[in-house]
Amino acid sequence: MVHSLVGGRYAHAAITAALMLGSSTVAYADAGIDYPHDLVTLVTHSSAGGGGDVFLRDMIGPLSEIMGVEFVVENVVGGSGGAAIAYMAEAPADGSVIYASNPTYIFTSFLSDLDPNYTDLDPIVNVFYDPQVIFARADAPYETLEDAVSAAQEEDMVWAAGAAGALGRMAMEQLKQETGVDAAILTGEGGGETILSVLNGTADIAVGEVLELRSQLEAEEVKLLAVLTQERLAENPDLPTARELGIDVVVEKYRGLAGPAGLPDDVIAAWESAIQQLLEHPEYREMYTAASLEPAYLSNEEFRPFIDDFAASTEDFMISVGIIQE
Repeated sequence: MVHSLVGGRYAHAAITAALMLGSSTVAYADAGIDYPHDLVTLVTHSSAGGGGDVFLRDMIGPLSEIMGVEFVVENVVGGSGGAAIAYMAEAPADGSVIYASNPTYIFTSFLSDLDPNYTDLDPIVNVFYDPQVIFARADAPYETLEDAVSAAQEEDMVWAAGAAGALGRMAMEQLKQETGVDAAILTGEGGGETILSVLNGTADIAVGEVLELRSQLEAEEVKLLAVLTQERLAENPDLPTARELGIDVVVEKYRGLAGPAGLPDDVIAAWESAIQQLLEHPEYREMYTAASLEPAYLSNEEFRPFIDDFAASTEDFMISVGIIQE
């Protein structure tokens, strides 16, 4: 089993968006959350349109209602997440800057031997598991993953997979290994760039997430070929798993929140309360259900050992396949 990440090269590119709701003062009081800041920066290592970027921008509306806080999303892109980790490690540990965590910051910490690394950030809570899907341009001559694999056995193909050290890259490498094909793996700045590479014909197929493909699916610009999960998705019941097609590739990607080490207890408690309310927010629930996101709330007490276990298994996996040395 492999786990995932998203990222980009070492150059800060900040893209910001803020959302304010007039009802926030009332909701703030109703929710009973006494947060110490009126403005919070939410940081992602994803480029605009990538999974982490969409994850944050989708939540800030209802989250503002719940917490009575204004949010700004900042894309700190570079180094497959390394730039964002360095940014967060220097941020004030007071709840004013929060990071959208996923396996990227753990993978990159090991791959690049980073300092600072994931241990310099405090896990706060987990929010979702985010299924990974294989997709192609809508007019591609493949209707299934089997078709794409068969084509790759007969001709040169390019498979796109987010950042160089991302879970998507590892999933595609595993897909090559399982099927015995020799497709070239294209990596870049993350999910947004991966989608573009498929749309413009640079890549034949790619791995991504329904969340970040939402607009392209609605516009019928891409089609899904398979999902890399144990079971089929409830919102896409006709989409087969790779395992059903005889390709034993299953990946899991979590989406949570983290902050600089040393966050105050009241800040962590506020996020625990807010995320539980967020997952019950009717409009937000409709959105994440449509995006095939699986709610997977973990409290701070649960999320900390989850991250420790995930990091340990990730390091073991990387050593076992020779990606890093023991």
